[in-house]
Amino acid sequence: MTTRPTRPVRLGVQVQPQHAGYPKIRDTVRELEDMGVDILFNWDHFYPLSGDPDGLHFESWTELASWAEITSRVEFGALVNCNSYRGADLQADMARTIDHISAGDTGTGRFIFGTGSGWFERDYDEYGYEFGTAGQRLDALADAMPRIESRWQKLNQPPTRKIPVLIGGGGEKKTLKIVARHADIWHSFTPIDDFERKLGILAEHGDAVGRDVGEIELSMEIGRKSQAEADAYRELGASLFTIGISGPDYPLDDVRRWLAWRDATNG
Repeated sequence: MTTRPTRPVRLGVQVQPQHAGYPKIRDTVRELEDMGVDILFNWDHFYPLSGDPDGLHFESWTELASWAEITSRVEFGALVNCNSYRGADLQADMARTIDHISAGDTGTGRFIFGTGSGWFERDYDEYGYEFGTAGQRLDALADAMPRIESRWQKLNQPPTRKIPVLIGGGGEKKTLKIVARHADIWHSFTPIDDFERKLGILAEHGDAVGRDVGEIELSMEIGRKSQAEADAYRELGASLFTIGISGPDYPLDDVRRWLAWRDATNG
């Protein structure tokens, strides 16, 4: 049976880069850091996922580089990067650079490399990428991860730390195999009544590659879930909980509620 270390609950907020100008995004990021959020995320798309499909929208990686400068404490990254849009070695170099920007004078970066295989077909069509099949995109992610890890070892300067890798998705045959081999954090939307079974499959993949998957932090999206459901995920070992907020207003009431839950849970 997989043994998981007891980790404190962390709260991540995805500041979705849609329907707002950059000044509003910047001010929201700063306010969330001041509020005590643990991790800030955006997403890697080129068009809004809700509301006006042609509304305001900004690119992920360049925005994250700005976050590296305007924050000083929080970890941050994409939830999640799309592996299809950039070559593996380029992704590694971009991640290393943002890691160094975020280190400032401390010497230790705060960037999390969140990644996935991609799914939003409009992004592919509009920007000229081949969409292919879900299986092909997952195979490409599996091929990219060793190249990314290898490039981190070759760069001059190397990353300031072992950059944490977050992999999103719940596919049992391919995604969880990639998670078992490469991830420090597994992020999913798995319903609570199926979560324990998925953890068993993840453990089987870990055994196959010689990895103790108890090392992997479990991350869940809880924006539409109750605190009782979050407690149930916590009982099964989840420790990173994320919610998403969207422009134009980026309401923070739910963030405050979940921060209170985090603090009460951590005691």
